[in-house]
Amino acid sequence: MPFSAETCVAMHIGDRLEQQDRVGLFAHPKRPGIMLAVLADGMGGHSGGAVAAEQVIMRARQNLETYAPLHETPRDLLASVIDEAHTVIKLTRFTSEKDPHSTAVAFLLQQGKAYWAHCGDSRLYWFRGTDTAARSRDHSLVAELMRKGRLDEAGALRHPQRNVLLSCLGSEREPHIEYGVAESPDAGDSFLLCSDGLWSYFTDFEMASTIQAHPPRHAAERLIQLARERAGGAGDNISLAIVKLVPPAADASR
Repeated sequence: MPFSAETCVAMHIGDRLEQQDRVGLFAHPKRPGIMLAVLADGMGGHSGGAVAAEQVIMRARQNLETYAPLHETPRDLLASVIDEAHTVIKLTRFTSEKDPHSTAVAFLLQQGKAYWAHCGDSRLYWFRGTDTAARSRDHSLVAELMRKGRLDEAGALRHPQRNVLLSCLGSEREPHIEYGVAESPDAGDSFLLCSDGLWSYFTDFEMASTIQAHPPRHAAERLIQLARERAGGAGDNISLAIVKLVPPAADASR
């Protein structure tokens, strides 16, 4: 079934002193129907994380502008965004006293298919209605402990090292990038990119049902409001991007 995309990006500083998340949504300048969403959660002390996350967004925008789908694959584009941002972030360590790092998750919609890549613990969800069709795997210590059966989900949220990443951009090791694809997404599907400042407070079903029930902007506002309430004054930065596939006739925003 043909579909159109309704979209929204949103951020909230939470209870932090600085917003170190970044999120962007870009259309290809010459090829209709190609759209790239990207989200980064920066780390590295005062302003260092923001600098790192900003590099991810800049790489995404610049690489999409020169992306030639006749000669490059979607995976080529997604890999270039993460790899090149990683290199630039590493170089900034030599020109400043900061130690910047960032997660990255990127999502590409092209010719009726969806592709994504990620590194770190910022997530990509593919919802089919209120069901979770796919979810990216966190590159974190607690996620690895959960995969080995040594920690449950409730324990992971309370673990003292829940913020320790096993892979990210800007570290000495090359980033571990994982890829996903939706070969035949359909109207009724939605995709959510978000930082841990959001997903830590929800079940998959809560997020999926909120996005299913509301237009993207209202869904984003509702999710941020609930995350802020549940954080109890100790919330992290929040960032998210929603791409909701709808029948063309229902897409009133275009």
